[in-house]
Amino acid sequence: MSASGESGTAVSVTGASKQFAPLVALGDRIAAALGGSVERRSVRAVDDVSLEIARGETLGLVGESGCGKSTLGRLVAGILPPSAGTIRICGEPVMSQGRRPRKLTTRVQTIFQDPYASLDPRMRIGTIVAEGPVHHGLVASADAAAYAARWLAKVGLDPDAVPRYPHQFSGGQRQRIAIARALAMQPEVLVCDEPVASLDVSIQAQVLNLLLQLRRELKLTMLFISHHLGVVRHVSDRVAIMYLGRIVEIGPAETVYARPQHPYTQALLASVPQLVLDGDAPGSFRPIAGELPSPLSPPPGCHFHQRCPVALPRCSIESPQLRDAGPGQAAACHLVASR
Repeated sequence: MSASGESGTAVSVTGASKQFAPLVALGDRIAAALGGSVERRSVRAVDDVSLEIARGETLGLVGESGCGKSTLGRLVAGILPPSAGTIRICGEPVMSQGRRPRKLTTRVQTIFQDPYASLDPRMRIGTIVAEGPVHHGLVASADAAAYAARWLAKVGLDPDAVPRYPHQFSGGQRQRIAIARALAMQPEVLVCDEPVASLDVSIQAQVLNLLLQLRRELKLTMLFISHHLGVVRHVSDRVAIMYLGRIVEIGPAETVYARPQHPYTQALLASVPQLVLDGDAPGSFRPIAGELPSPLSPPPGCHFHQRCPVALPRCSIESPQLRDAGPGQAAACHLVASR
């Protein structure tokens, strides 16, 4: 489902799944060698996800911690190979097939959550920003410093930062360096994985406004991953809600926030604390009942049915598919199908 009015699809995810098999302990290997039975369960972090992002669009991806949204972002970015399904950027496969898959395109780049961990403390800023472009032939080695300075200026940093090291900068400045590093590869798609979660609130606003400005100037397509519902509403054209590896609702941001169709989306929005001003009645919020099930043994049927206040008997047996729930909006809920 892509936004109307956009020409072409930048990101296409079809039936993508990702499983992680835990390492077998020495004791289990010995037991297996002696003929004993060893239970091997895998974590299904992403479960048969399909979506599209139109060129120039920002899709916000929201869900509780552990729902698989960062794993999906890494699949789109080509950092992890999918266990099943296909992912294409501008019609081009992100990764090769085979025993040792590798990333095939530089059209997609990632901005990571922690600017303190994503920058090598032993490298100078100019090298961090220009290393990728030099390696891929986007710029000559002799021009690397000037190239890095241009991108640092683009994100609001002094070009004099080129010879300095990451520890000489604040968290917000480091995240700007990380943004410059991603943009220096001249991508068409940016995967922003919680890019402001570790920053102060005032710095968050600056970085968000910078991303919006760069998106307009460079005509970027963005997958913006966050658990902060207010931030996602501010930056996104459309929103996808993820629960335990599955997309349970997707649609235009304003529509999903105003008229959520899936019970999980409704519960997620209701759990956001509201600001109370002097003289107003005390505010309240309703946390989602229960706890997120283990991805090692997800419940059958609808993954949310054990926490859902309106679950039907069929919800524990039959997994719902995404169905139309309004203009441009879809939800994976049996109640939506019965309306």
